Amino acid sequence: MDQLRTVSETKREFYTYYTRPVNSVYRRAVEELMVEMHLLSVNVEFRYNPIFANGVINSYQRFMQGYQPEKERVEIFEALFRALKINSSSYQQDSDEVLSAVKGKSLDDLLVSLESNDSDIFSQSLKEIGKESRFKYSRLFAIGLYNILTSVEPDLAKNTERREEYLKKFAQQLKLPQDKLVKDIDSYRSNLEKMEQILLVIEETAESDRKNREKKEQVMSSDS
Repeated sequence: MDQLRTVSETKREFYTYYTRPVNSVYRRAVEELMVEMHLLSVNVEFRYNPIFANGVINSYQRFMQGYQPEKERVEIFEALFRALKINSSSYQQDSDEVLSAVKGKSLDDLLVSLESNDSDIFSQSLKEIGKESRFKYSRLFAIGLYNILTSVEPDLAKNTERREEYLKKFAQQLKLPQDKLVKDIDSYRSNLEKMEQILLVIEETAESDRKNREKKEQVMSSDS
């Protein structure tokens, strides 16, 4: 039997594909995503699901927003998937398709997908979960579900009561841990807000430094 790779081995492989240091502001997000995906990949109960794929893609895009230079954000993404032995194109394709499948529908339309005769990728994903006797819930699946719901109804992101209502409805329908689902989404939203605040401070500091340099240059120019 092949020996399962360790987290350390996956990390080491990632840094052979991406040899430059990851910006310290973003490093934690990259490594946490890597560790979470690695642990799921070696879990015998885990089954790939397009909703999960959307959670992975969305999580990476949101936490890596603003990474410069832009091309390195793409390179880090590819190195991450190569280290995990996963095809990034299939994840991206499924993530896009599941969002396209729910376009124009309502939240209530999505709720009945499990019992409907619809054959779109979202409905099929729910039906596959419904067949699983022990579906392996994950935070990344929760993020994918949340992202899909907010793509249908963007105001859900701002309406805590309505958001929790529908998250719990889906949790009940799919036999997911309701409290954990809501808690994971609250934590995800909180971490995104923290990242946005950090990036804002960095941007304001950089702008202040730029203005100070310009003032010094003006003073030196007038003195010469």
